[in-house]
Amino acid sequence: MEYVRLGRTGLKVSRICLGCMTYGSKKWRDWVLEEDESRPFIKRALELGINFFDTANVYSLGASEEIVGRALRDMARREELVVATKVRSEMRKEDPNGRGLSRKAVMIEIDHSLRRLGMDYVDLYQIHRWDHETPIEETMEALHDVVKAGKARYIGASSMYAWQFAKANHVAEKYGWTPFVSMQPQYNLVYREEEREMLPYCRDAGIGVIPWSPLARGFLAGNRHLQGGDTTRAKSDDFAKKMYYQPDDFAVADRLAEVAKVHGVPPMQMALAWVLSKPVITSPIVGASKANHLNDAVAALSLKLSEEEAKRLEEPYKPHAVSDHE
Repeated sequence: MEYVRLGRTGLKVSRICLGCMTYGSKKWRDWVLEEDESRPFIKRALELGINFFDTANVYSLGASEEIVGRALRDMARREELVVATKVRSEMRKEDPNGRGLSRKAVMIEIDHSLRRLGMDYVDLYQIHRWDHETPIEETMEALHDVVKAGKARYIGASSMYAWQFAKANHVAEKYGWTPFVSMQPQYNLVYREEEREMLPYCRDAGIGVIPWSPLARGFLAGNRHLQGGDTTRAKSDDFAKKMYYQPDDFAVADRLAEVAKVHGVPPMQMALAWVLSKPVITSPIVGASKANHLNDAVAALSLKLSEEEAKRLEEPYKPHAVSDHE
C-alpha cells in the first residue's frame, strides 16, 4: 500500500479509501450488506494496508457508522486509522432541523455520529453537498468549533460548484476559522466535468481530492455494460442509469476494455489506474461488495499508464451536464 498526504496537511492516508455506503441495513437500500456480510470486507481492507475509511450519517440512517465503528474497534488500533464521515442529508423527517448545515444540525449530528462510531473524534468531517438555506458563515464557524472541541481533526466538503467551495474557504480564511482540506467530487472516465474548474482549484490550493464513484457505479467495471447489469443494485440504481448510459459512455467503456485487454487486466483495474494517474487525486473511494473488489483496487496501484494510453482512454469522452451538486 502507498500512503500520501491529504492535501497540504500532515495527515497520511492510503491511496485507496474504502467507501462504506455498502455496509449497513437492507431496510435503507436492498443492495446494502448487513453487518455479518460487511465485516470481512473491512477486515480485508485492513489486511491490504488501507487505513482510510469513508462513511456518512445518512448511509443506512446511521447503521453504516455503527457497523464500521464496531468492526474497526475490534480489528484495529484507533490511532492508526483515518475515519471520515459526513453531515447534511436528512436524518429525521419529522424534525425540521434533522437535516442541513445549520449550527444546530452540525453540533447535533457530530455527537450522533461519534456515538454511533464509538469514537471520541473523526479524522475528517465533511459536508455532504451545499446547504442553500444556511449562510456559509454559520456552517464554517460551527465546523471550526467542532474541530476546536476535539471532535474532528480536519474538515472537508463534497460535490458542489467550484465557486461555492472557494467561497467557503475564503470565509474561513477571513475569520481565522478552520478551512476545508479536502474535496470529494464525482470523477471517473465517463464523468470528467470536474476537470473544468474544481480540480484545477484544488491543485492550485493544495486541497486533497478523494473522488467518489471512480468506477461510475460499476459501469466501468464491466458488470453493467449494455443492459445495466444484473446485480440488485444495478437494477435499482436510477442515478447510474441517468448518469452513465449515454451513447458516448459506451464508447468510453469499449475503449477501456480494449486498453485493459492489452495489459491483461480487468477493466476496473484500468479505470482506477487512470484516476490514480492524475497528480491532483489523493485517494479514490472504492466500494467493495465482492471478494475481488479490494484486491483489484489495490492491484491498480501497480498499473502504470503511458501518456498515449491515457489519451486513448480519454479520447471518446463527450461533455455531460453537471450533476449531483445539490
